[in-house]
Amino acid sequence: MKNLFNYLMLLGVMLFAVACSNDDETPNGGNARINFYLVDAPGDFDEVWIEVLAIRVKADDDSMDDDSQGNDDDDGNESDWIEIPYDEASPYVNLMDLTGENSLFIGSEDFPEGEIDQLRLVLGDDNYVVKDGVRSDLKTPSAQQSGLKIKVDEDIQGGMSYNLVIDFDVAKSIVVAGNSGNINLKPVLRAYMEEAASGVMGQVFPAEAQPVAVNAQKGDDEYNTFVDDNGNFKMLGMDDGVYTITFTPNDGYQILVVENVVVEEGVVLTLDPITLLPIEE
Repeated sequence: MKNLFNYLMLLGVMLFAVACSNDDETPNGGNARINFYLVDAPGDFDEVWIEVLAIRVKADDDSMDDDSQGNDDDDGNESDWIEIPYDEASPYVNLMDLTGENSLFIGSEDFPEGEIDQLRLVLGDDNYVVKDGVRSDLKTPSAQQSGLKIKVDEDIQGGMSYNLVIDFDVAKSIVVAGNSGNINLKPVLRAYMEEAASGVMGQVFPAEAQPVAVNAQKGDDEYNTFVDDNGNFKMLGMDDGVYTITFTPNDGYQILVVENVVVEEGVVLTLDPITLLPIEE
């Protein structure tokens, strides 16, 4: 009998723990829970460090009438924005770590059913790059004080959880300023809901070909990433259409171009494994 009692007590504790865990993952009331992540489309640097302070979110509530929501070109009042601090012990993030399928969790928040209208990524002043072992400070724009604005315009439903991804395009965001030698940070950012995102993913061999840059292009639309240590890559938030994808490895291997890659709305296409060939001497 004592053993049965102990078993029931243990079972009760386990069920309580599961219930608490599920409650933590469930939006409160009729709200939608948004989890915010940061990923990177990297550039030609060894390290790119940014000081992440917070993200700020402007959401439109379906319970509000059209007149109270304003229009898409208006940032609204500051009271319309919800700030989500990045609460890690260190605010410094190396964007070059966020390649392949890696991402950084920034925070989460519950919002009323409606629409996520805009985001602002708020950075500190201490941002820098490292190339060939040399650190260079990044001159950052004054807009970072209120946050770097990103249009989102994504609908959210009550009772659902979403992953909203901010893609920081390093190659386009870091600009060398003429003869001054200054390196400016002019962030090029986009955002998308992971659950509904279109894109391409796959794996590149061999490991000896790394680093391997991956570029997808369709007219003026261009997306970039690198493979991770295991050769995996993923590009999401792409517009649908027909793309040319270029794989650029190190100097010992040949560039490979794959044409007529069709990306469909709401579908993540998995390519057949890519094998890069060495350059014959």
